[in-house]
Amino acid sequence: MALGTQEIVNKLWNLCNVLRDDGITYHQYLNELTFILFLKMAEETGNEEDILEGYRWKDLNAKEGIPLSNFYRELLLKLGTEGKGRVQKIYNNAQTSINEPANLRKIIKHIDELDWFDAKEEGLGEMYEGLLEKNASEKKSGAGQYFTPRPLINVMVRLMDPKVGERLNDPACGTYGFMIAAHDYLKEKHNDLYELTDQQNAHLENEQYSGCELVGDTHRLAMMNAFLHGMHGNIELGDSLSSMGEAIKNKDIVLANPPFGTKKGGENPTRSDLVYPSSNKQLNFLQSIYRSLHQRGGARAAVVLPDNVLFEDGDGQKVRQDLMDKCNLHTILRLPTGIFYAAGVKTNVLFFERGMSEKQNTRSVWFYDMRTNMPKFGKRTPFTEKHFADFEKAYNVEDRTKLKDERFSKITRADIAIKNDSLDLGLIVDDSITKAEDIGEPIDIANKALSELDAITQELNAIIKELS
Repeated sequence: MALGTQEIVNKLWNLCNVLRDDGITYHQYLNELTFILFLKMAEETGNEEDILEGYRWKDLNAKEGIPLSNFYRELLLKLGTEGKGRVQKIYNNAQTSINEPANLRKIIKHIDELDWFDAKEEGLGEMYEGLLEKNASEKKSGAGQYFTPRPLINVMVRLMDPKVGERLNDPACGTYGFMIAAHDYLKEKHNDLYELTDQQNAHLENEQYSGCELVGDTHRLAMMNAFLHGMHGNIELGDSLSSMGEAIKNKDIVLANPPFGTKKGGENPTRSDLVYPSSNKQLNFLQSIYRSLHQRGGARAAVVLPDNVLFEDGDGQKVRQDLMDKCNLHTILRLPTGIFYAAGVKTNVLFFERGMSEKQNTRSVWFYDMRTNMPKFGKRTPFTEKHFADFEKAYNVEDRTKLKDERFSKITRADIAIKNDSLDLGLIVDDSITKAEDIGEPIDIANKALSELDAITQELNAIIKELS
């Protein structure tokens, strides 16, 4: 993130302190900021045509005191009910938590005075993602649950290598990070998107990317994020584990970090096309993801999943069997702990390709251990893309069997079957745990202990003699 952008992010985020006395949480503040920023960004980018006249930035900025508070509430209601397209989606059910007119005025004033020229040059989307990351890093905000670290997103996108014309999806898209990173990747790959045909450009704008998000506030942030990145934003508000998820089909690529935990009340999903419906949300998402990939060849996915998916019995075993039948599960990356803002979560990335048949597509699985003997990541040791360098090399190497990397190992489908289809495999020896061979023979250990005890006894007897 460029310095100018970082400065704007810090200034905007620090405004939250103005509102803390009003009892406003970080998450509420980010929503308020989104409502106000959208109007300003629409003005700055010349995209005000979908915003109702009389309810634009200049109209909001002209108000003071109690009339400002009243107008702001009216604006939220109007744009949420009568707005067009993404405007309506961003302001849908929008409510303000700011009760003090002076605080609202201060936020508007600060936003108006910022140097938006530099921000536009560096990318408004980058600025907004900086705010999302700030929110995620605040433990009290609870936003870490839907924010995937950008280094991990970028690596997953690079390895999936999306092409213009493909259909990408994230069924639990959070703030739309995967799709935005994929769009950035394609823009970099095609320096001049104007070289694309009209058909390619139309696909890129309207069909290339899609997502689904259950939480209304997060969906709002996703829509805003897409807007600031110049993307259409085909983001459904709803539950992809409900019947609406059955329409997510024929995808070329899925990139996802589904939410962890069980469905509310321990209920099974309401969609009817899952063969092994479970109260475990990750197992349901995993099924829905590989079912959403087409079977023409080349459809692929990279999915972040917690450790329990790798070893859970019952439905877990059945889903893993089904996955390895229908897809070539070729690589599992064992991620380090401490890289997510939710502390202590042990996660993995599963990389697989949908087969053209329904059976025996996985012959072996390669495991890469980035967890064992790794630094403890956090504020002092930030997690960056450079930590993936060896893994990316291993993933992309032409012949994996010739690569010498102790973290990379292959386990056959037959050996996995012997272990009750558990995929909780591929971890190397932890150097922090003393190896048995380093300890010595039991008889030698006992003799050494006796010798030390004898020496201590002699010293104590000498002290007693002196004192007597």
